[in-house]
Amino acid sequence: MQLKENLHLTYCTNIHPGQDWKSTFESIKKHVPGIKQEVSKEQPFGLGLRLSNKASEELDLDNNMSDFKKWLDANNLYVFTMNGFPYGNFHDERVKDMVHAPDWTTDDRLRYTKQLFRQLSVLIPEGMNGGISTSPITYKYWHKTESETKNAFHVGAKNMLEVAKQLFEIEQATGTYLHLDIEPEPDGLLENSDEVLSFYSNYLLPLGASYFKEELGLDQQESEELIKKYITVCYDVCHFSLAYEEPKDTFAKFKKENIRVGKIQVSAALKILFGGDKDEVIWEQLSQFNEPTYLHQVTEKIDGEVKTYSDLPLILEGERKHTELRAHYHVPIFLEKYGELFSTQDHILKTMEYIKSNPVSEHLEIETYTWDVLPSDLKQDLSVSIIREIEWFKSHM
Repeated sequence: MQLKENLHLTYCTNIHPGQDWKSTFESIKKHVPGIKQEVSKEQPFGLGLRLSNKASEELDLDNNMSDFKKWLDANNLYVFTMNGFPYGNFHDERVKDMVHAPDWTTDDRLRYTKQLFRQLSVLIPEGMNGGISTSPITYKYWHKTESETKNAFHVGAKNMLEVAKQLFEIEQATGTYLHLDIEPEPDGLLENSDEVLSFYSNYLLPLGASYFKEELGLDQQESEELIKKYITVCYDVCHFSLAYEEPKDTFAKFKKENIRVGKIQVSAALKILFGGDKDEVIWEQLSQFNEPTYLHQVTEKIDGEVKTYSDLPLILEGERKHTELRAHYHVPIFLEKYGELFSTQDHILKTMEYIKSNPVSEHLEIETYTWDVLPSDLKQDLSVSIIREIEWFKSHM
């Protein structure tokens, strides 16, 4: 929905299971019209569409695309952003680090992303810009040596530059501006703002200068402008809170280097504060979030440096001497506290306060994808939960 001019709010449909197009469309038809009726009865309602590779391929078959467009129009819905991070299934089986696979060093990731952009260019309403969020290149621990890591940066950058060329060509042909939104997260090859800036300066910009000179005849300044226009950042509030970064500081860094924020994903992490007398209760409540589907990295700031534990069990089984931990577990954004545990909802509120006077991004997407694996007393009807999150956000905006 449009909160104000050029500011669109939605939720990400990766909440709903959807391995193929049939199951994806059925989930959307089941939930979205009722959600729209509650949160955006009179206005058009935008979707943050998530398609697996299989669903995306099947969308191109038969009359699926035209049928989907007709259904969107009939229900006063539109698509303006997509989640291109998970390639395969995202529910009901172990995902963990394989959420990055295939990564940006592969042709499969490049082909999938270009396919999604071609489809978004068909779905998006005229005059609107659109973006697709994606993996921060790869999963850090798949690359064991410094040489392997540098190669991942190099190949990932070259593949992203090919997408940037596609997006330039789409805009030249149709007038539609689309952008690739890189989403840093714990244990991704890009985890925080400094690593994002380093990726631009050490890989995207130098490689792009020669690539776009050869492909499009651009000089260095023109290449830099093109790269920074079409390759942007997905600012996931949960992920940057895990990096212990304050929103205003991160946005200031990006602004200084002319790095655009293509999308803000509105999400909250678990915050665990230890004080002594209730620590055992805290550990017991934290253990309720230990589930086998997704990676739940835990971060801790020690002497100004952020230490990352690769999954929640490492913390639950380790030494219990901590002051504050933050866990990569997307909890409902309306949740400030759960028992003796807290959330990083304060980072969402700080982000909202900042964007009220600083138009960082036109796209806001609520992304709590963990409803199926939350502790039982946090589970409610899915549509009711999504509506509650959207209404909470609207009430604070």
